[in-house]
Amino acid sequence: MDELIAGYQRFRAAQWPQQREALEALARNGQQPHTMAIGCCDSRVPLEMIFNSRPGDMFVVRNIANLVPPYAPDMANHGTSAALEFAVRVLKVRRIAVVGHSACGGIHALMNDPPPEARDFVANWVRIAQPARQRAMLLADDPIQAQHRAEIESVRVSLENLMSFPWIAAASDAGTLKLLGFYFDVGNGTLRQITADAETLIAEPAPVG
Repeated sequence: MDELIAGYQRFRAAQWPQQREALEALARNGQQPHTMAIGCCDSRVPLEMIFNSRPGDMFVVRNIANLVPPYAPDMANHGTSAALEFAVRVLKVRRIAVVGHSACGGIHALMNDPPPEARDFVANWVRIAQPARQRAMLLADDPIQAQHRAEIESVRVSLENLMSFPWIAAASDAGTLKLLGFYFDVGNGTLRQITADAETLIAEPAPVG
């Protein structure tokens, strides 16, 4: 608890004065985020920091291995799907970004089975990315390459699953919603854009001076 209180106190001393007007406006007027970002729960992958976003810019959902399940409107609990529905149909976001990352524990569980302590929910959840595992096993020569390849292919699986939601597919076809895939390397801070057939390194700004 001491770490949380200390963090809040740093926020109040350093960030709140800078963000106060913006947050007060958001409290009065409501949120209008331009992007929904779907990332991993991994504590090393803070999406707001990676994209240098301001409060109100991004509607963020994080889950194990940044996965989007297929469209399945039933009576089960669907946290990520509920967030998608709210972001797309209510908030009218202009883009959805799926952000995978290196050294992903969820993808490791997909490739090697989860640890015994994490099989009530994790084992079934990561099966969403089973097509990524199958593709990785065909394309990779060793376990390290397979893990890396599955991390990237899982982003593609999530992008494919997004199009199974009829109102996402309709908005995408109409050009009012853009679907984007990214891959963040935790170790070196680089970002790649992932499409159906390419992986493109995002150019970094030129040094100042």
